[in-house]
Amino acid sequence: MKLNNKVAIITGAGAGIGEATAKLFAEIGAKVVCNSLSKSAARVTEEINNSGGKALFVQGDVSVESDSRKIIDNTINKYENLHILFNNAGIVIPGSIDTISTDGWDKTMAVNVKGIYLVSKYAIPYLKKTKGVIINNSSSVAFKGVKDRAAYTASKGAILSLTRAMAADYIQDGIRVNSICPGTTDTPSLEERLQKFENPQQARKDFISRQKMGRLGTAEEIAHAVLFLVQNEFTTGASLSVDGGMTM
Repeated sequence: MKLNNKVAIITGAGAGIGEATAKLFAEIGAKVVCNSLSKSAARVTEEINNSGGKALFVQGDVSVESDSRKIIDNTINKYENLHILFNNAGIVIPGSIDTISTDGWDKTMAVNVKGIYLVSKYAIPYLKKTKGVIINNSSSVAFKGVKDRAAYTASKGAILSLTRAMAADYIQDGIRVNSICPGTTDTPSLEERLQKFENPQQARKDFISRQKMGRLGTAEEIAHAVLFLVQNEFTTGASLSVDGGMTM
């Protein structure tokens, strides 16, 4: 369970699944690069460093090419290597096809899909050298549609297909590429969305009811599943559902 001296980039590391994964990786020896659009991942970085781990904060928007390149450049400048990339950054803009704005659709695709393309594009030359691994954060909704998530669902389905394509492209280079597919996870992002409902408590109950296990997942549970995909060397092109039975 050790990642001693491995260098790992986690995008969207300021809260939730990204934060939990960054802290888990740091606890077991990885040098962690924490990215976020805002400065939220700076707090996570500070907490890791204060607890004896090694972490670097890089602020940037993964949908912007110069920012994506900066994430990789800063990583290499600091740690000289790269072994793990967790493409976790993502957004949820609700709506069906006839209610989501064109801007909302485009922004969803830019962050959730283009962001993976851009960060991976600049990471791959270094991952080839280390025979590293990429984990892309997809979702259980890529297998099972839910209401008012048209753009989000489409983006997560694209991530599944992109993951398989990347795995095929780079298998001869020794790079493994897999996707994690969480169910509804209890994170600050979820709580923020729940508060926008007329009845947040009922909305939470409705979200819980989608998981057949009768509860939400935790960010730490998803982080451990990401770790499995990092460490299992016979796994590539896979999609791992960690969803409380949502897609059963």
